[in-house]
Amino acid sequence: KEIKAVFVTHSHLDHIGRIPQLYKNGFRGEVYSTIPTKDFARILLEDSERILFKEAERENQKPIYDLNDVEAVGRIWKTQEYRRPLDFGDFKITFYDAGHILGSAFILLEAEGKKIIFSGDLGNPAPSLMKPTDEIPAADYCLMESTYGDRLHHDNVSREDALEDVVENSVKNNGVLMIPAFAMERTQELLYLFNDLVKNKKIPDVPVYIDSPLAIKLTDVYKKYENYLNLSHPAIASLHKDIFSFPNVHLTLTKEESKAINDTPSPKVIMAGSGMSNGGRILHHELRYLSGPENSILFVGYQAAGTMGKAILDGAQEVRIFGETVPVRCRIEQISGYSAHADQEELLDWLKPDRESLKKVFLVHGEEESSRVLAQKIRDGLALNAVVPGIGDSFEL
Repeated sequence: KEIKAVFVTHSHLDHIGRIPQLYKNGFRGEVYSTIPTKDFARILLEDSERILFKEAERENQKPIYDLNDVEAVGRIWKTQEYRRPLDFGDFKITFYDAGHILGSAFILLEAEGKKIIFSGDLGNPAPSLMKPTDEIPAADYCLMESTYGDRLHHDNVSREDALEDVVENSVKNNGVLMIPAFAMERTQELLYLFNDLVKNKKIPDVPVYIDSPLAIKLTDVYKKYENYLNLSHPAIASLHKDIFSFPNVHLTLTKEESKAINDTPSPKVIMAGSGMSNGGRILHHELRYLSGPENSILFVGYQAAGTMGKAILDGAQEVRIFGETVPVRCRIEQISGYSAHADQEELLDWLKPDRESLKKVFLVHGEEESSRVLAQKIRDGLALNAVVPGIGDSFEL
């Protein structure tokens, strides 16, 4: 109840998922973000509420919030443009473009004569869909993410060529290409790449099914705010008006439309959630097509330990789907370089301009090893005091 305002860097669920719970527990201040982030948040929080309700019902517990809380949060959620300061009297807030996903931001807080940067999640500059991350303004302190603090991304230039090869091989084998894809950012990036490949006649004419209601809804937000995208990039500028649509792409919203995909002849491409094959419509297609040696499955995202996607990628001979044992005989493909996160080198490059002004850097939002390695790199390479806070640690600034 004492909190005056919440400032949201971007709409990924690990950053917004408990805001309705905050409201349920008495928060009655205001929420601020960029315009696209608010639109994404409404869709994602409604979807999350539905999943949480089912889980709570299954576990015979009360959900941590309900749809009324989600709707109430929407009424107190305000929006702000990049690089336009918000004055709250005793402190000031400015959003800057983080280049991570559509509408993502890092935030400058100015209070009591001090300037503090909250990085949120910083973008990987290689994917051309997002505008470049804004330069860091001069500040005294920085709370910075460290998701990829201990590693570098693979070469991103070859992503389109690799996708072209996978599609061509699938068509040649008259097979089904399954792509487990995250509804947010990954699906839109793939749609853009498919559009470019189709326009330039680099792949055969093959139907592409986007079998994810959530991804379709989120893509509509991308279309609504295309001015936030990197439209000046030559590859995007060369495409027709709708960069996420192309001949022979099919959006399947209903269950009936999803089931009808089975009746269409091969070859075909099916893109569906979830991105790690641990739920969603992709499971129905994997149940049907994993056992066919003429088919392929393409992983374009991180596969966490314990997920079916990870098991398939690691060479599992069979998997269990809806209680059935399914042999894995299809071709297994992976394309790296689709991460929306800045890697170690990019994080250091972003921080470097502030090495003269920063008194301390706090590394958050990363696994312990990632944060620890990045902290040492910052100390050695930038001569800055870098700290990895523990749970409950407090600091006097």
